[in-house]
Amino acid sequence: MPAYDTDRYSRQTRFAPLGPDGQQRLSAARVAVLGCGALGGVVAMALARAGVGFLRLIDRDIPERSNLPRQVLFEEADVDAGLPKAVAAAECLARINSSIAVEPVVADLTAANATDLLSGVDVIVDGTDNFEARFLINEVACRHVIPWVHGGALGAEGRVLSIIPGKTACLRCLIPEPPAPGSLPTCETAGIIGPAALVVGAVEAAEAMKLLVGFDSSNGRMLVCDLWHSVWRTVDLSPLAATGCPTCRSADYPWLDGRLGGRPTPLCGRDAVQVPAAGGGVDLRVLAERLASVGAVVANRWIVRADVEDGIQLSVFADGRAIVSGTRDEAKARGIVSRYLGA
Repeated sequence: MPAYDTDRYSRQTRFAPLGPDGQQRLSAARVAVLGCGALGGVVAMALARAGVGFLRLIDRDIPERSNLPRQVLFEEADVDAGLPKAVAAAECLARINSSIAVEPVVADLTAANATDLLSGVDVIVDGTDNFEARFLINEVACRHVIPWVHGGALGAEGRVLSIIPGKTACLRCLIPEPPAPGSLPTCETAGIIGPAALVVGAVEAAEAMKLLVGFDSSNGRMLVCDLWHSVWRTVDLSPLAATGCPTCRSADYPWLDGRLGGRPTPLCGRDAVQVPAAGGGVDLRVLAERLASVGAVVANRWIVRADVEDGIQLSVFADGRAIVSGTRDEAKARGIVSRYLGA
């Protein structure tokens, strides 16, 4: 007897490549979605509606008004409430499909927590906006042989690649070295239209579903699309898979080993910088009381957000991370965190 609502998923199961057996696999599947913004929100929504039994939503950020044109899980009320994206997204998905389990995780993916956050799942899906997180995903996936789906969108363009460790090229095969900061356009400089995120997120979700039901997606091709000029093509990466790279061939994990990464990070599409925690966690109740004398404060059990200076807003998470909004200057962001947190 199927463990899912047969009427609810009747249109999906009539699709022969999926069928009742595939739906049962989806209902038993576990997926980690890293990032709940433009891409991750579409992925999470599609997988929740498809009946994937468990979704772990990992996100480090809070919703902003500039997110609303393309981030489908958030509304104006979420911005006003100051809830972390992972929490607001989980609440939205619970209203969409109450029969699945959704685990929100308010955290920044780092070398220290990546293995724990990305383990115990069948597939990982990339909804991030930075190379450090993607390389951490790649190394965890290669080390523990977990299939994952990489996606990216910028302007009206997008790309999607399914990575199966041991079969296909990995991310490091494709990008041997992370690009230097400022060397590539970002959604802050080049912008992004909502349909590009919708398309890329939908393709990522489809790739995840194929992996979960056992459909062989290991053709080693990356989809590249340009919605503005109506161009779709695939790029054959099998030659890269044949040669491999130090990560997938020689078990070299520089990001997981802490040899790379860990700097303050400007956030894509926002005038903001994330500053890593300098030590342990923070007592948010005490911090909220202290910052109340500085400016307007919004506080909950996940975050304290305060207007600390003219045009500058400081958001502090329970793990000690901070996001400084109103600047993209890393040194200035560190200085503000030090001034108000003493870190």
